[in-house]
Amino acid sequence: MRKKLTGTVASAKMDKTLRVEIQRRYRHPMYGKTVRGRTVCHVHDEKNEAEEGDTVEIIEGRPRSKTKRWDLIRVVEKKKD
Repeated sequence: MRKKLTGTVASAKMDKTLRVEIQRRYRHPMYGKTVRGRTVCHVHDEKNEAEEGDTVEIIEGRPRSKTKRWDLIRVVEKKKD
């Protein structure tokens, strides 16, 4: 099973590559405070269809470069102007 994640496009300036941030909230193991964290994934976008601010669904894929290991499935929601 390959992992599927949903996140927001932080940068779409590269050709066929997106920088997607996945937000998460968790409790700090020692202090118990709720902390916000994020995971950054570089995603392969073959058709350059996603733009900055869009919500996208991504899936694990084969390594395409040093940092790019995810593929774009679909654009879930376009950015609201």
